[in-house]
Amino acid sequence: MHGFLVRTLITALGLWIAAAIVPPMEFTSGWTLLGAALLLGIVNALVRPVIIFLTLPITILSLGVFLLVINAAMLGLVAAMLDGFVLGGFFSAIFASIIVSLTSWFASSFIGPRGRIEVIYRHRHHD
Repeated sequence: MHGFLVRTLITALGLWIAAAIVPPMEFTSGWTLLGAALLLGIVNALVRPVIIFLTLPITILSLGVFLLVINAAMLGLVAAMLDGFVLGGFFSAIFASIIVSLTSWFASSFIGPRGRIEVIYRHRHHD
C-alpha cells in the first residue's frame, strides 16, 4: 500500500508539472489533481495493457513511437472521466504524457520496487 501511495504522489507531481508547462492543461483543485493521479494509475494498470496488446502491430511498425499516442489516450481518458481536469487536445495530451513519464522515470530511479526510497552506499577499502 505504501508503494502505491508513493507512486500516486509521483504521478501527481508529474501532472502538476505538466499543468504548469502545457498551457491548456489545468486542474480546478488539488483534490482533482490527486484524483487524476489515482485514476491514471488505475487506468494504466487495467486499460493500458489491453490497448497495448490490441495495437501491438502498430507499435512494432512505429518502433514504439505509438506508445506516446497510447499514453496520451490514457491521459485523455482520465480527463474525460474527471470534471475538474481540463486537457486541451491531442498535442497537449502528448506533451503532458511525456512530462508525466519523464517525472515518473526520474523519481522511480530513487524508489525501489516496493515504493521505498532507497539509498545505495558504496564503501571503499583503503589499503
